[in-house]
Amino acid sequence: MSLQLSDAERKIAAGSDGQAMAMRIVIDSARLLGAPRLIPVASAHIDGALYHGDSGTLFAEKLVEGGAKVAVRSTLNVGALDLMGCSRVRLEEPARGMARRMMDAYRKLGCEQSWTCAPYQAGHRPALGSDVAWGESNAVVFCNSVLGARTNRYGDFLDIACAITGRAADYGLHRPENRRATLVFDVSALPAAFLTSEIAWPVLGSLYGREVGNAVGVVTGISKHPGEDALKAFGAAAASSGAVGLFHIAGVTPEAPDLAAVLGGEVPETTINVTPQMAFDTQRRLSTAVAASSIDAVAIGSPHLSLSEFEALERLIAGRRLKVPVYACTGRHVLSELEKTGQRKALEACGVVIVADTCVVVTPILPELRDGILMTNSGKFAQYAPGNTGYAVLYGSLADCVESAILGKPRLTEIAS
Repeated sequence: MSLQLSDAERKIAAGSDGQAMAMRIVIDSARLLGAPRLIPVASAHIDGALYHGDSGTLFAEKLVEGGAKVAVRSTLNVGALDLMGCSRVRLEEPARGMARRMMDAYRKLGCEQSWTCAPYQAGHRPALGSDVAWGESNAVVFCNSVLGARTNRYGDFLDIACAITGRAADYGLHRPENRRATLVFDVSALPAAFLTSEIAWPVLGSLYGREVGNAVGVVTGISKHPGEDALKAFGAAAASSGAVGLFHIAGVTPEAPDLAAVLGGEVPETTINVTPQMAFDTQRRLSTAVAASSIDAVAIGSPHLSLSEFEALERLIAGRRLKVPVYACTGRHVLSELEKTGQRKALEACGVVIVADTCVVVTPILPELRDGILMTNSGKFAQYAPGNTGYAVLYGSLADCVESAILGKPRLTEIAS
């Protein structure tokens, strides 16, 4: 199938400016994917502004030099620096300067200075059924699944090219026929107390991603909406343990009013019946530290913490002093609310280190330690922290993380098998 372009798209691609450069990237990607045409997108979320090397900075600056500007609303994922000055980033020159130049270039392209992996909690919520071009795996899966907008997992630099052109390939999850569930992930055999707990959602997401890969599945056995923070945790874990871009929960998410509707009247290709033992084994697998007698840090906020999650953290700490720091990663939209209410000062007085605009897994903030142990309640942190930080991981609930930080040693509550 050959790619059909409009006269306007061909004309833009024939130019020599930054918009032309972006259009050629979008067109070439569409041809590689076998897409029949380009479609307009309503917004973008840009993951490519995180510094991984000088080439990314030079690419963004080339677009700026060519006069490019985003054509649609475009928010920015985390960068490599905490521009709010909450935490100390140990990124040295020349990398630090290049990271700052990259962040400045995306600002000049017209992107919103959101610097969060949870733009959907900062007011960027595309309409149900709208086509968008989002990067960052957790944002993509939330956008598709919870909001019901349509996006593929857009990689670095293709995301900004789509934002500049306002176009994307008509391919993958943009197409309704590819959004139907083909498998069932049944959790009805799990105890109700577990399913209503905070710890359930990262655990189930990790299991879901590992079992499902990149297929589109539907979760059954959930009796009521668990809340957006729970769905955020589930999707982030699923997208990091697998390649999940879209999940459905029967009776909860917008494209799954019931099982028959989301299956499109078809028989599922596979049914995964989740047992308590499977959940127990998944929780154990999220920890890589063995027989730890102490911890060096706690990190939470992957995806970035919401205001309600900060309120839960404050309640659990209850004014007590932490023996090891809790690194709490969030966006500047939440930070501003914490400052208005005085919560920031109260939390920092107890030993919480608030991290804004970035997170501890993508840039060096944690102390350099040999054999360091990091505790987290994030399924995504648990997946990425060992490779990205060198710390071994202990996984537990938020309550476990707080009590462990106060004691300076692990306190873990395992789910029963």
